[in-house]
Amino acid sequence: MLKLIFWLLFAVNGALYAYGQGYLGHFSGNEREPARLKNQQNSDKLVLIPAAKAEAAVAALKPAVAESTAAPAPEKKAETVACYEVGNFALADARRFEAAVAPLGLGDRQARRNLPGTEISSYLVHIPPQGSKEGADKKAAELRALGISDYFIMSDTPAMRWAISLGVFKTEAAAQTLLAQLQKQGVHSARVAPRMSASKLLAFQFRDISGAIKAQLDDKLKAFPNQESRSCK
Repeated sequence: MLKLIFWLLFAVNGALYAYGQGYLGHFSGNEREPARLKNQQNSDKLVLIPAAKAEAAVAALKPAVAESTAAPAPEKKAETVACYEVGNFALADARRFEAAVAPLGLGDRQARRNLPGTEISSYLVHIPPQGSKEGADKKAAELRALGISDYFIMSDTPAMRWAISLGVFKTEAAAQTLLAQLQKQGVHSARVAPRMSASKLLAFQFRDISGAIKAQLDDKLKAFPNQESRSCK
């Protein structure tokens, strides 16, 4: 009985050794490696190359791979023009130019304004802008304390917003007379300034536009050779 068990174990171990060495093939294909290689399609076209040649081929591929995986260059930010002003238009030309630029559809980025005149129409006695409504109200309270009640806080004129008007006169002499009187009453911050007559010329301002829109405006301005363009605030 012991001899039988011994020979059975010996046979099993021998079979396992033969299978491990590939002598009995493999269960997946039941073939040894040389036979499998012969049965592959186009096996005669397989070529073994030296390791150095393989490494050189890999090195040659690296620049192309790096180029294909490189991050794309950032897009150049489009130019933006903050404020662009054109023209010293008479009314008729202003209407023609306005019609010419209407297809651009600029909406509230486009505005028309009257240009300042060149002739003095009157003289303003005033206290310069106080920077805010609160500042103007404080200055007005000081005027009342000095017994001065004839004043007006200017809030609707951009250049003189929160200034205080003390009087408007046709002549400079009359304005200087009031200024002298105010100084005697203790108002030392008052000034006299000329006021210009309204101009009959118009200009157009365009804000926050792209460089492409600016180029289109310049192209349309060519139809008005006597006009000019300039930057603005």
